[in-house]
Order: sequence, then C-alpha cells, then structure tokens
Amino acid sequence: MIILASASPRRKQLMEKEISSSFSIIVSDIDESLSFKKYKDVRDIVKDISLRKCLAVSNDHPNDLVIAADTVVVLGNEIIGKPKDKEDAYRILKELSNKEHYVYTGYALKQNDKLVQGIVKSTVYFNELSDELINAYIASGSPLDKAGAYGVQDNDKFPIVKKISGSMNNIIGFPTDEIKQDLIKNFNY
Repeated sequence: MIILASASPRRKQLMEKEISSSFSIIVSDIDESLSFKKYKDVRDIVKDISLRKCLAVSNDHPNDLVIAADTVVVLGNEIIGKPKDKEDAYRILKELSNKEHYVYTGYALKQNDKLVQGIVKSTVYFNELSDELINAYIASGSPLDKAGAYGVQDNDKFPIVKKISGSMNNIIGFPTDEIKQDLIKNFNY
C-alpha cells in the first residue's frame, strides 16, 4: 500500500492524477518549527521536515511505501510560510509583487529499510500586483493556506505569476516527475 503523509488537498490531487489513484492518507503530527530552529539552509529545512513527516508515519507502517513532502517559498534570504491571517497574506503578496522568488520542496520516500530523499527548486516571477488584485485574491480565501500566500494554480483567475522556471507541480507543492522517477528507480513502482 502507498501512504501519502500529507493533509494538503493539492498534494492529494497531484498524487491521484500523476502517481497513483490507490493510496491512503495518514497525516503526521510533527512540530515543523524544530527544523527551522535547527537549520539555517532552506534545503536542510525542507529535507528534515519531509523526512520527519515520512518517518512519523513509516514507524507505524514499515511495510508500506510512505511519501512525504514539505514546501517553502524563499524571497531573498527570507523563508515565507503560510500567512497567519488576511493582513499577513496582504503583506506577503506585496513583498512578492514584481519580484522573483524560489520554491523548494523536499520529499522523502520510505518502505521497509529503503529511504530516498530529494529536493526540487523552481523559480517564480511575479507580476506587479495592484492592491485591488491582492484584496480580491485574499477575499477568495485561496492564499490563506498556502506557503507564500499564493497558489500558482490560481493564476487563471488571479494573474499574479508572470512566468515560472522549473516544475509547476513543485510550485504547487508536490514535484511528481522527480518523485515518479525515484519510485521507478528505487521501489519498482
């Protein structure tokens, strides 16, 4: 059995569409803030969080294939997480306006004694965002549960992203191409 260790509805959709329609969801209950305190480099942070999520579920399901991921948005030297509230979402979107930033996703795959990890980086270039666009986007509720206070998949309705470089699915939070390659290479899926 495959287990997705994530509560993210976007990861669930990408898992169904790109990897397998037959899987269970078990959400790990880890304290992500520990990784932010322990590490400074964003790669180490996403790698550690995804690993801890994976191990938390795998410990109870060692024979199953567990897939876990964690995504962060980075602008300059600042890691931008999910907004605390609408005002924080506004602040974040204003900061990202007319700038490029990076999206990093760390993932971990584990079954029995085999563990594989990866990190994927993509670049996102934002349009210049008007207050009207930002306020309409926040009013939709969509940015409130997403790292960086946006979802690239919302771009048709809210034109926030000018262009991307790299994996679109990584920016959504689940780099399916890279995960599929590791599943085939290391787990014969």
